Amino acid sequence: MKINFPTFSGSPQPLGATVTPTGINFAIFSRHAEKVSLVLGVKDACETTRFEIELDPLIHKTGDIWHIQLSGLPPYIRYGYRLAGPMEPRVNGLAYNDSLIMLDPYAKEVRSPRWGQDRSSINHQTCVLIPLDTYDWEGDRPLNIPLQDTVIYEMHVRGFTRHASSQCSFPGTFKGICEKIDYMKSLGITAVELMPVTEFDETECLFRNPETGKKLRNYWGYSPLSFFAPKASYSSDSAHPLREFKDMVKTLHRAGIEVILDIVFNHTSEGGWDGPTTSFRGIDNPIYYLLDPGTKDYLNFSGCGNTCNCNHPIVRALIMDALHWWVMEMHVDGFRFDLASILGRDQNGNVLRNPPVVEMIAEDPILANTKIIAEAWDAAGLYQVGHFSSHRRWAEWNGRFRDDVRMFMNGTPGMVSALATRIAGSSDLYQHNGRRPCNSINFITSHDGFTLADLVSYNEKRNLANGENNQDGDNNNLSWDSGVSGPTHDPAVLALRQRRIKTMAVLLLLSQGVPMLVAGDEFGQSQQGNNNAWCQDNEISWLNWDLAEKNKGRVRFFRKLIQLRKAHAIFRRVDFFAPGSPEMQTSGQTIHWQALEPGTEDWSEHTHTLSFLLKGCAVNDGDNDNFFIMLNGHSAEEALFTIPETGITASTWKKIIDTRQEAPRDILDHAKAGTVAVGSKVKVAAMGCVVLQSAEMLPV
Repeated sequence: MKINFPTFSGSPQPLGATVTPTGINFAIFSRHAEKVSLVLGVKDACETTRFEIELDPLIHKTGDIWHIQLSGLPPYIRYGYRLAGPMEPRVNGLAYNDSLIMLDPYAKEVRSPRWGQDRSSINHQTCVLIPLDTYDWEGDRPLNIPLQDTVIYEMHVRGFTRHASSQCSFPGTFKGICEKIDYMKSLGITAVELMPVTEFDETECLFRNPETGKKLRNYWGYSPLSFFAPKASYSSDSAHPLREFKDMVKTLHRAGIEVILDIVFNHTSEGGWDGPTTSFRGIDNPIYYLLDPGTKDYLNFSGCGNTCNCNHPIVRALIMDALHWWVMEMHVDGFRFDLASILGRDQNGNVLRNPPVVEMIAEDPILANTKIIAEAWDAAGLYQVGHFSSHRRWAEWNGRFRDDVRMFMNGTPGMVSALATRIAGSSDLYQHNGRRPCNSINFITSHDGFTLADLVSYNEKRNLANGENNQDGDNNNLSWDSGVSGPTHDPAVLALRQRRIKTMAVLLLLSQGVPMLVAGDEFGQSQQGNNNAWCQDNEISWLNWDLAEKNKGRVRFFRKLIQLRKAHAIFRRVDFFAPGSPEMQTSGQTIHWQALEPGTEDWSEHTHTLSFLLKGCAVNDGDNDNFFIMLNGHSAEEALFTIPETGITASTWKKIIDTRQEAPRDILDHAKAGTVAVGSKVKVAAMGCVVLQSAEMLPV
């Protein structure tokens, strides 16, 4: 089709499609392409007319950047690229196919079908749009909540409100999240961590439910088509996903809640050689991906078929540009980097001592106040928890916290010492190089694995519905079913499960570090024992909000725990506790470990009990309360603790938490709590916890 609008040479910078005062500039990197054509789709009332403009390398190429500027384009055009060059994948890794239309790696908005509709023709269409709308942020600014004061709430955008019980007007969308803001505010969380929100193909899943034969979906979305474009089907108005995402961020900020994105730079949806070619493979395969030097097979450190060449300068720049865009244009507050250890590999897959992209992210001035969190491992066995980066900016998902708490709470012997280290902020992992307790993102559950309810209800995964013969998902759950597998009506088992959940909540929210809980854990969401629900776009994964009413006592327990954490700086220390004996710790906050009797410690293999005194003296904000916390990891035996001195003039404590009790007696306000005398004995139930608070305040 002959074009009828002016064309100009254009500029090689910036990459992507950029609106200028005189038109729209298009620029794309490709070092090895021999021909590049810009493909435009102009839609009128009846049909889409396609225009193709072959770029002249003498006019439209600067170095390795192909570019052109067009004027007079109608609004809401769609575009893509055809690239021609060698198709010699086993010789040099090049895989050009000019019969396909490639997505621009810098695409900000991708027109896609509704959720669940087939998109196999995406590489035969022009589907990238150029955002033209201006947006009024109405003065919105980053909240910059200190990391140590943060409470993270991990959620799936669709699953959070998709269930009919959510009673949302816009279920499964960014707008649906906003409908639940009052609930999140009442719970007390300070940040939502959204599972992947960039465009992905949920229909790419090849597995079927073996019982129903129904095709499953890539529900989680860890398979990006784009690093920029918000997923259109997460918007109630699929024509304006950018606007709705921004509305969500602005509304959450007004409620005092930050937005952290779980972002995937380690691989893409193109997979291995048997996967679809939609963008990077067809643009410059050996630049964007790690390839075996000999066979040219994809190096698969992600477990998803390919691995991005993150430390190549071109890919590095793409990653930084994406992060800048999300912060500057979309106002997000932080990022959780999926399989972040891949960011530390060179083009041959070797682990670098000081990976350029990891350092760039930490030192970047635009990201200076942005929260950056690493999932410090990859699918090839590289495990870097505690040493992902020496830079104090980087926080990490602390998998050691998860495992040590789980093992203590399933009765594993010899866990008391490890648990104490986690409670005190994991100094063994984070004290070097000036790092702090808040470098540890503490969690017991996440999207990947059992929910908290399932952690106390199943010993083994139940993943048959995933269509992989129960071979998928981790076998090392470190769980215990509390005596009966799955649903039960046994009151003793139910009481034990409830007690274990509340005790783990205490450990999560009253330990040093930054707590992260999974949406729904606070009201008992179950995935029926499925520990890898990545493909379950149904009631296995969707939050059942009826449970929030049914288990409102548990929700109250979590809410009061979060309030307690926020009210007392002793649980949110900026630095680690000072080493040395209690005699050396005469000023400032301190922690003193105790066995069953004051003045004794027992770190032996057979011990399943631990208690500790937190002294809150000399806190600048006047928060001077002391706390004594008792934990019993026995699976069936009560433990009897002798109560130590309060550390102040008072001779009594207040018992504010007892996980043996039913709501509302399980957690009480200080004024309503009963007193406990110094030197008295307190019983702590099996798998239970009791928390005492000083009966009177220290003088400020």
